[in-house]
Amino acid sequence: MKHSVEYYNRLAKIRRCWVIIPPYLWFVLFLFIPFLYVIKISFAEPVIASPPYTQLLSFSNHMMTISLNFGNYHFIFTHGAFLFAYLSSIKVAFITTLLCILTGYPIAYAIVVSQPRLRNFLFLLVVLPYWTSFLLRAYAWINILQINGLVNQFLLHLHLIHMPIRMIYDPFSLYLGMLYGYLPFFILPLYATLVKLDRSYIEAAYDLGAHPAVTFFRITLPLSLPGVLSGALLVFIPSVGEVVIPQILGGINTVMIGNVIWQEFFTANNWCVAAGLAVLMMLVLVFPLVWLQKIQLKAEGRS
Repeated sequence: MKHSVEYYNRLAKIRRCWVIIPPYLWFVLFLFIPFLYVIKISFAEPVIASPPYTQLLSFSNHMMTISLNFGNYHFIFTHGAFLFAYLSSIKVAFITTLLCILTGYPIAYAIVVSQPRLRNFLFLLVVLPYWTSFLLRAYAWINILQINGLVNQFLLHLHLIHMPIRMIYDPFSLYLGMLYGYLPFFILPLYATLVKLDRSYIEAAYDLGAHPAVTFFRITLPLSLPGVLSGALLVFIPSVGEVVIPQILGGINTVMIGNVIWQEFFTANNWCVAAGLAVLMMLVLVFPLVWLQKIQLKAEGRS
């Protein structure tokens, strides 16, 4: 009997390993190794060649030489334009996350409390836009917000305005596009959390005479904080490095680190500085990631 228990425990460990290996392998091959390659480029020197950077390792006379160039990081830290791009990206990501929280929570809550048949349909409406190209959907907002676009034509038809309003290539169109692009990233994890809430707590609060607003802020909202934090994390991190929406809807006055990295890679052909900017952006995102994970663990009672 003892040997059979040990055999089944060993078999369970082997099965768990086979389940864990694929995601770890995916992480190493497609995230960790490419990031190490970016770090390598950030310590190289730019040259006019293909690829446009020097190698860190060189062999001559049976000796291996390692050449690390810190000039790329010195160039980044001594130019205020890069710092401004980082701060602007963090500001845009923070406002986008806040807008997603204020907009996405009522939507997710409305889907959860709706009828089961209608719930699936509403959930499909949230996911449905992602069946089309992200670039195509970003360009669609130009036709909607431009001077002779759908919004202005609708307002003129209702006689709410006397002349078209400029709503494109400014912060309004930027944050509207960011909200539209990243709102599902917040709704999906929050929906998964809200749908699993134990309704007995809410029913007990109603039985004790609690007002629906008090029940929401004292029970529903605290219990759904893990979903809120997970959704905020999924919105904030990619928003910092967003390239498409600021380029299409933000206008020439919008400066974000993703666009700066793009220009350094493909316009200036300075892969070394661009790699350094990417490494620093990853380091900047580590702090909110760790902070939010600690808060999430405390909210789930596992700290």
